[in-house]
Amino acid sequence: MPAPVNEKLNTVFGAAARDARMRLGLTQADVAERVGIAMEVYSRMERGRMLPRAQNLRRLCDVLSVSADVLLGVGPGPSPVPPRAPPGQQEESAELRRLLRTLRELEPARLTAVARVVKAVVSVLPDAPSPAPVSRKKAPVTAKKRRSAG
Repeated sequence: MPAPVNEKLNTVFGAAARDARMRLGLTQADVAERVGIAMEVYSRMERGRMLPRAQNLRRLCDVLSVSADVLLGVGPGPSPVPPRAPPGQQEESAELRRLLRTLRELEPARLTAVARVVKAVVSVLPDAPSPAPVSRKKAPVTAKKRRSAG
């Protein structure tokens, strides 16, 4: 028995949203925060368990850089998503974004205390060592390749 239309739409939507999010290098929490919804709600959307309300669909399109047609599976294909920036130019790593979300939830007194701890720890960290030169030794030859006469 074929799945009801809304289940198919949920699945198409979830796959398109996940694909766009991953091409942008975002986490589910990143998208949820930028759209203004709970991470659990966005996760359900990606898993094909629910669809967004119209106002959230528009925000998702903006955040994921795709059209509503693409997310709903009615367009000719995904809209171009800008490639991820090179590592030195990325806006923030996923780890840094998670840390920022946690820090935003702290009350001012706790945030001040965390800032002091971070400054103290950073002040005693050794300088980062320069990368060690990579030795490029050739692997020993164990068997000769035969050339076929042909």
